[in-house]
Amino acid sequence: MRPLLRRLLPPFLLLPLLLLAAVLFSPSAPNPFISFFGSFSLEEPDIWSARRVVEWKACNWWKNASLPALPAKTNGYIRVDCYGGLNQMRRDFCDGIGIARILNATLVLPKFEVAAYWNESSGFADVFDVDYFIQQTKGFVEVVKELPEEIASREPYRVDCSKRKGQFDYVEAVLPALLEHRYISLTPAISQRRDRYPLYAKSALCQGCYNALRLNKALEAKGSELFKLIPKPFLALHLRFEPDMVAYSQCEYQGLSSTSLHAIEASRGDRKPWTGDAARIWRNRGKCPLTPKETAFVLQSLKIPTNTTIYLAAGDGLMEMEDFTAVYTNVYTKSSLLNSEDIFRMHGNTKAALDYYVSINSDAYIATYFGNMDKMVSAMRAVNGHYKTLALSRRAFANFTAIGLKGVELADALWKSHREDFVMGRGTALPDCFCEFTL
Repeated sequence: MRPLLRRLLPPFLLLPLLLLAAVLFSPSAPNPFISFFGSFSLEEPDIWSARRVVEWKACNWWKNASLPALPAKTNGYIRVDCYGGLNQMRRDFCDGIGIARILNATLVLPKFEVAAYWNESSGFADVFDVDYFIQQTKGFVEVVKELPEEIASREPYRVDCSKRKGQFDYVEAVLPALLEHRYISLTPAISQRRDRYPLYAKSALCQGCYNALRLNKALEAKGSELFKLIPKPFLALHLRFEPDMVAYSQCEYQGLSSTSLHAIEASRGDRKPWTGDAARIWRNRGKCPLTPKETAFVLQSLKIPTNTTIYLAAGDGLMEMEDFTAVYTNVYTKSSLLNSEDIFRMHGNTKAALDYYVSINSDAYIATYFGNMDKMVSAMRAVNGHYKTLALSRRAFANFTAIGLKGVELADALWKSHREDFVMGRGTALPDCFCEFTL
C-alpha cells in the first residue's frame, strides 16, 4: 500500500495521511467515530454559529409597566414557605410574590425549610441580598423585614394550597383566611397558571423573580472568585445523572458499572423501573436522563470541540463521569477550583448558588435535564442578553436510537434537531415573563 500511496500522492501529503491512519486503526485507538467526529467538530461551525430566528426577551408589559398604585391599606401579611433545593424554593417564592400582589398583601421574607436530605440549614438572607430585593420590588409589592408587634409573637396560620390541581383561585380560597388571621403562610399551588394573574400581579412576580433576587455580597464575591478561576471562554454544563434522580425517573440503563447500578437500586424505594412497552414509551417521551456517555455524544453531534473548557454545574454523586471526561478532558468543578475548606463549610444552597452564578455568566450554557435550575438560568441569561443557551433533547435522542440510528447517522440527526431548536428559540421554555421576538 505504501508504494501505491507514494505514486499517487505528493510527498507533502503522504506523512499526514499515514499518521492519521495509524491513529484511527491502531488497536489501542479510541472509537474511530469519536476520533473522526472530534476532528470534524474542530473544522465545522458549532451549534452556536447557527443564525437565530427567534429570541426570548423580557416582555414589554413588564419592563415598561405602568403600574397602579399599591393599596393604602394591606389585607394582611403572607410568608411563603419554600421546600426542596435552592431553585425549587426560588420558584415557589417567585409565585408567592405574585400571590401577595393579587391579595393586596404585604410580603414577609420567606422561610426556607431546613432539609436534611439537601444538607441544608441556610435561610433566605444567607443566599440573597434582602435590602436589594426590597428596593427593587418597591412599587410592585410591599415587602417587610419585620412584622408589626401585635402579630410578630405568633406563628402564621397555615393555608394548604401546595397540592391543588387545575385552576386555583387565590382570592376565593386564600383571601378569607388572610382577612381573618392577618398573618398566614402558604406554599404556592404547583400547577397554578400564571397567565390568569392580573397584569399588575404578573409584573410583580417578574420584577421580584428576575430583577430583584441578587445573591448577597459574600456569595456574589465567592461566585466572582470562582468565575475568574475558570479558563475562558467556557461552556457551563448542568449534567444530571445522580442515583436518586435516575431512580426517580423509573428508567433502566444498559452498560452501567456495578457501583452505579447498586447506587440506583439503593435509591429506588418503591419506585420500580418501567418494563416492556411501558419502558419503551416512557423513554421515547424523553423521560430518561441522558448518561454522561450519551451527553458527550450529543455534544460532539453539536460540533462542540472536545478541547472545550467545560464548567460542570452539578452536585455531588454524579455517576459514570469517566465516560464523559474520556472525551471532554477540560472539565472543571467548584470542588476542583476552590479551597477544600471552603467547600466543606458550604451548605447545599450555597453550592447551588455558586453554580447558578457561574451558569448565568458563562459564554454558553447547556442543560441535559430541563429542571428548576435550568429554567431560572435560561431566564436570567435572556434578561442579560446571553443567548448561547440550549437544553439537550432527551426525546430526540431516545426516538432516533429507537429506530436504530447510530454513529454518524445518529450524530447528523441530533445536529439537525438541536439546530432547529436553537434557531427557533425552542428547548428553553421560559416562564410567562418572557416573550418571543422575531429577529
